[in-house]
Amino acid sequence: MVIPLRSSLAPLRSRARCWRPLSLSALAPLSLACSAALAAPPAPSGSPPQQLPITARACIEAPQAAQPTCLLLEVPHSDRQYAMGLQRRGPLPPLRGMWFGYKPPAVARFWMHQTPEPLDMLFVSAGRVIAIVAPAAPCPHLPCRSYGPDQAVDGVLEIGAGQAAALGIGVGTAIRVESLSPALSPSAH
Repeated sequence: MVIPLRSSLAPLRSRARCWRPLSLSALAPLSLACSAALAAPPAPSGSPPQQLPITARACIEAPQAAQPTCLLLEVPHSDRQYAMGLQRRGPLPPLRGMWFGYKPPAVARFWMHQTPEPLDMLFVSAGRVIAIVAPAAPCPHLPCRSYGPDQAVDGVLEIGAGQAAALGIGVGTAIRVESLSPALSPSAH
């Protein structure tokens, strides 16, 4: 989940990331500069949780691992998908997650409103983890705490709680996010 951030390039339509519709590439990160976090109304509680197709992977190069470990990723494409994120979703299976990209890099503030399961949030810049929130606790009712470093990131990877530690991910760990579809151009992260 992400707290909405207002930008002069896109109107704030719902509780979401600093976003706008993505380009033709499923991994094309957002092109907004985020500034101040604003509260927005919650998504309708009657809408079902989203389950997006796996369209990318993130390969983690932990120092103690002999070879990279790759996670399968859902990547939001539309405003609504960004706004929904992992709301109302059950626990993520191991080695699964959701990727939110930013191009150019932007300050990203995420929250856990209506996200029933704890998550690990990995904030990535220049292909390396620069901050980790592990675990981010669910927040069933507003107000909710927001998470994120005060520096710009290229993207945020949300994975199940405890996965960062289980995979040996720490600040400085290298992460490469790439498309699994030849029709989509890979991310530069």
